[in-house]
Amino acid sequence: MIVTVLRSRIRPEAAEEYKACTAEMRKLAQSQPGFISVKAYYAEDGEKVAVHEWESAEHLQAWREHPEHVKTQQRGRNEFYEDYTVYVCDQPRTSRFSRQTD
Repeated sequence: MIVTVLRSRIRPEAAEEYKACTAEMRKLAQSQPGFISVKAYYAEDGEKVAVHEWESAEHLQAWREHPEHVKTQQRGRNEFYEDYTVYVCDQPRTSRFSRQTD
């Protein structure tokens, strides 16, 4: 499994258009081979953190190079983002806890 973490700040004037674009990209990502999940979290200071899971590096690369995603990435840099950082974790360690209730 590959995990990517996107930390970003959106330009306030682009927030509404960004949300619409993100919804489209989420649907497209979910339809791609190897997609597992995506979840987003918002901090009080305006930072967004999105966690994406893919089955393999090849699946993530195919998504990264998808023509519509490439266009949207460029649009993000030109219009939406104040700043962002992407972390790619290609061998994430996993530790779990689950309280079992009867």
